[in-house]
Amino acid sequence: MATPGTQYMMQAGLAAGMSATEGVHSPHPKPVDPSFSDPAYGLPLELVPNSQSRIALHGRGNQDVLIPYMSIGAWSWGDKATFGYNATRDLPKIHAAWQKLKSVGLTFVDTAQSYGDGESERICGTLFEGMPRDSFVVQTKWHSTSTLKNTLMQSSGPKKMLKNSLERLGLEYVDIYLVHGPIHPSQITTVAKGLADCMQAGMTRAVGVANYDTQEMIKMYEELGKHGVPLAVSQCEYSVIRRLPETSGMIRECKKRSICFQGFASLAEGRLTGKYSRFNEPRRTLRFSSYPMHMLEPTITVLKKIAQNHGVPVPAVAINYSITKGIVPLVGVRNPEQAEQDMQALGWRLTEDEIKQIEEVSLEGHRSSMLQHG
Repeated sequence: MATPGTQYMMQAGLAAGMSATEGVHSPHPKPVDPSFSDPAYGLPLELVPNSQSRIALHGRGNQDVLIPYMSIGAWSWGDKATFGYNATRDLPKIHAAWQKLKSVGLTFVDTAQSYGDGESERICGTLFEGMPRDSFVVQTKWHSTSTLKNTLMQSSGPKKMLKNSLERLGLEYVDIYLVHGPIHPSQITTVAKGLADCMQAGMTRAVGVANYDTQEMIKMYEELGKHGVPLAVSQCEYSVIRRLPETSGMIRECKKRSICFQGFASLAEGRLTGKYSRFNEPRRTLRFSSYPMHMLEPTITVLKKIAQNHGVPVPAVAINYSITKGIVPLVGVRNPEQAEQDMQALGWRLTEDEIKQIEEVSLEGHRSSMLQHG
């Protein structure tokens, strides 16, 4: 079973400074220089992804994993510490959202062992029941400090913890297995061995990292290569108001190595949806890119204007921005209404002028020494 209380430990850590704008980190935004541009990794101009479009991630033995251009983030599923999950109220809405997403082929789910102390994985398992195994993609994450044994024996930790995840998911393997942050006490060499063992045992088809900085990511890429295993994914917080993985050069380094860059908190935990304002702030447990809303008004104004011009919801513009930049966004979905909004990010793309307008009011964001290195 998952370690009880892990979700509360994670929320406490985020409050203490693990997230990039909390704790000891300044909440004051740092604008990105509007002249900054790195188009080399963006989506090719002729490509307009829809819900059926797929990206190939490199697995072991040249066995690709095909994923949609958008992933459904399942952190809120089962999580009480951050999202106040209530099964009676929320589970039917999650199932209704999944039916809507499934109907268009957006069946790529990102979960983790720590989300809801494993409840998120169990909920995912109920959604996958009766579906052909090749009709969905599931990605989960190894929480390296959940138990003393897992912390002390980290070469075997990923495999043992993944076995528990598979039981909760009701599956024989996951498609992608990530290290949930650079907080593991063991060296990257040791963790790479643990990930390679999971691949060789057939428990996952691809592996990756989350929240690593560029050099840590490259080190993992090199160490996995010694085992004949490619690094398929690097995941960090990325949105219109946290472009740090772009300005730091991480995304460019990913593209050089055919590593898929995924950006979580693509809507800044609701701050880029138009839902919140200076008179209606998000609750304090939503800690990623947690600037006071009055600081984000110029950004929101531009997103709203572009959304009106395209006849789409504001969240669809913020998500489309990530997709157009060549990034796979992770978007949390809690109900069918959110699913409907997010689905409208596909099938069209922002113009170069609209990208420029957004980037004139974009922010770089911060990193932390604890969790968010990248």
